[in-house]
Amino acid sequence: MIRELVFATNNPYKTEEVRSLLAGRYKVLNLKDIGCTTDIPETGTTFAENAELKTMYVAEHYGLDCFGDDSGLEVEALNNEPGIYSARYAGHRGDAENLQLLLRNMEGKQNRKARFRTVISLIQHDQKYLFEGIVYGQIRKEPAGTNGFGYDPIFEPEGYGLSFAQMSLEEKNKISHRALAMNQLIAFLKEQA
Repeated sequence: MIRELVFATNNPYKTEEVRSLLAGRYKVLNLKDIGCTTDIPETGTTFAENAELKTMYVAEHYGLDCFGDDSGLEVEALNNEPGIYSARYAGHRGDAENLQLLLRNMEGKQNRKARFRTVISLIQHDQKYLFEGIVYGQIRKEPAGTNGFGYDPIFEPEGYGLSFAQMSLEEKNKISHRALAMNQLIAFLKEQA
């Protein structure tokens, strides 16, 4: 029997990525699926704190095992901005605005090094666990590609001549920060089964 696990997100793109990674092992539900319409506040100062806030909310209000992530882009030349503010970098949620602001802030910068980081918090049987994935790369000068979301069109992972947005979901899922953290989560869940 496939067990259910809640992914504490409303983002349909992230949900689809994770469902494809856990297919056949777990039925992944998101916040909409469990009827949670609350915009869970992300008031932490780190990715780990924000991920834990999401999972704790679901566990406390719905009594369900769940995991949540907080992810973001850290750009070396911008003192690791946008970091935990990646989704609201331009002051509100808006992928296009965030991406354009980042490109404007990178004008004239020679150092293009960046990394995508994901921290996953899991609450299972009232126990808490953390998993982290990091992928290193650089910020492109112009967007390229139409797949993915967020900063994918301007992030080029090390060793690839493509942005995340130029890769298929399958290609991205082999190397992305979320996939690296999810692989740790999957290995852990397999041990628990």
